[in-house]
Amino acid sequence: MWGEKSVLFLMATELEYGEHLKKLIKPHIIGVGPIEAAINTTKILSAMKNENRLPDLVVSLGSSGSQKLKQTEVYQVSSVSWRDMDATVLGVEKGVTPFVDLPATVEMPTLIPDFPSASLSTGGNVVSGDGYKNIKTDMVDMETYAVLRSCQTFNVPLFGLRGISDGQKELEHAMDWRQYLHIVDEKLANALKLLDKVLEQPEK
Repeated sequence: MWGEKSVLFLMATELEYGEHLKKLIKPHIIGVGPIEAAINTTKILSAMKNENRLPDLVVSLGSSGSQKLKQTEVYQVSSVSWRDMDATVLGVEKGVTPFVDLPATVEMPTLIPDFPSASLSTGGNVVSGDGYKNIKTDMVDMETYAVLRSCQTFNVPLFGLRGISDGQKELEHAMDWRQYLHIVDEKLANALKLLDKVLEQPEK
């Protein structure tokens, strides 16, 4: 239990799961990118449904890139979109999946009062440098939209937290992404402590 709720925590990689988060949670590692995230989240939730123990809330957390937001700071995900989806040649708005009744941008709950929030774009590429030019959202990742679609399948709410690990400079190698993960880890842990207090409150 987390607060008064059963919560499932999901992260893409062990590299994002540092010493501060290890004191608080034991997340499932779902892999990098939309396909791995969708497959593994669905497997986890399917198994939980079969055992009649679907969580009250899923929390997706980890690192993110941004040229707009302050590096190392953590943000609640206020909305998420899928930047890879493009069926515009069929007359479908960019970001909208044909024959799926969802808008290009899906709103998400921001549960922590007075805590900064930001819009997020999910895609299958690592964004760097000029890659940000055509992205309208505040930050980018590779998993959240896929996790959301899996959660919607099981009618379980999703809450997102992302810490800005990179984006101010063009990525040249893996260490450019990893160098601030220890700071993001600590700030994500602090945000989870605030979430715990929210979830302790009785529902009105």
